[in-house]
Amino acid sequence: MPASARPGKPTAPRHPQTALGWAGALAVALIGVTWLALTPQPPSGLDTGWDKGNHVLAFAVLAWLAWRAVAAWTPARAPAIAALVGLLAHGGLIELLQRQVPGRAAEWSDLAADAIGLAVGALVARFGPGRPRWD
Repeated sequence: MPASARPGKPTAPRHPQTALGWAGALAVALIGVTWLALTPQPPSGLDTGWDKGNHVLAFAVLAWLAWRAVAAWTPARAPAIAALVGLLAHGGLIELLQRQVPGRAAEWSDLAADAIGLAVGALVARFGPGRPRWD
């Protein structure tokens, strides 16, 4: 095990500028998805026409961005998995908050669609074109 990868010892990011760019894109997307989810009447032009499709697409993009950001920061896969779990928790929080938004409803099937989107996005990021190389 290289000295820089010892447990408890912080490691320098592999590609800090790239990691910050991906993290910035993730933050913008996360804010946008959250706003769309908590807006009583989101713009119709941003709708796939199927509620579950909206969830799958949004969370696939979030997963892809998160995976890319983490891969640029560290070769370890555990932080990428942790980011996906955090995004799923965010999806659960959105569903709970939607109960308070007029015209919106919390549906656990939406959270399942979020999970499917996360899996799709992670698989594309991990195995698709332009995928990050793990050490």
